[in-house]
Amino acid sequence: MKYVKLGKTDFTVSTMTLGCWAFAGGDLWGPQDDADSIATVHAALDVGINFFDTAEGYGSGHSEIMLGQALVGRRDKAVIATKVGRSHLRPQAVQEACEHSLRRLQTDYIDLYQIHWRDHSIPLVDTWAALEKLRNQGKVRAIGVCNFGMQDLAELITTGRSETNQIPYNLLWRAIEFEIRQKCIEEGIGILPYSVLMQALLTGKYASPDDVPEGRARSRHFSKNRPRSRHSEAGCETETFAAIERIRQISQKIDQPMANVAMAWLLHQPGVTSIIVGARNPKQIKRNVKAVDLALPPDIITKLNQATEEVKQKLGPNPDIWQSVSRFR
Repeated sequence: MKYVKLGKTDFTVSTMTLGCWAFAGGDLWGPQDDADSIATVHAALDVGINFFDTAEGYGSGHSEIMLGQALVGRRDKAVIATKVGRSHLRPQAVQEACEHSLRRLQTDYIDLYQIHWRDHSIPLVDTWAALEKLRNQGKVRAIGVCNFGMQDLAELITTGRSETNQIPYNLLWRAIEFEIRQKCIEEGIGILPYSVLMQALLTGKYASPDDVPEGRARSRHFSKNRPRSRHSEAGCETETFAAIERIRQISQKIDQPMANVAMAWLLHQPGVTSIIVGARNPKQIKRNVKAVDLALPPDIITKLNQATEEVKQKLGPNPDIWQSVSRFR
């Protein structure tokens, strides 16, 4: 495993983060056995993953509960990142939300406490003051944000110090490369990519748009006419699956699984601190972690960039995967 400094803090994190959303189970992820969740955390620790990402909103706190149970007796080996939801961004609510998360996680401090989504009706300066109060109390070690676009980043920079920006980024979703990535690099804000396999598109398991399940075929890659779509665009289905085929061919030439190539590509990108990869059982941990040690030569990085450039340009700088009117600002 490889480790890097988190932002400008004095602690290090693994370059692969275990995303714990799936521990919540429910309608989104389907049934999840709690014992599997705990075993997955243990497997992650055993292979050197020390960074765990969850949120109060994942299963109404169930993901936090599972992570907390899994870390009993091993808390000192873990760096915990969790999030305060947009409905809890007023100062008093921030304090209360943090206390609830601490209890669910069975810990007396959170390593990285993040704003999950902005509520633009609440002044950022007020929320930030509450977060800094928690840090001063020792309940939070570092503060981060999620889903901050250029406007929010500009406001953030004049408000306080964020160590990270958690945002969607992958070979098929390169919107942050237009502006956001460079701004984060300039400010020393570590990028934590999520949706790193683009809802399994980058595993190569789907041969065509029609093979993709209804709940997943609704990003801006797909036609607005797909069920459950929330955007108003024509999509770029032909371009997306042509890009996937090119990635498949590149992966075959270097004899590596597509998913590992896609994750390794992200780890080679400027500004990326750690990639957030979900897993539901120890087997998935053992499979995913191989990407950390996959060194991609410069010519392969170039070919992968070229393979997805058309999709990047067609989807443009809007970092919102799902909506034409971006929730990012």
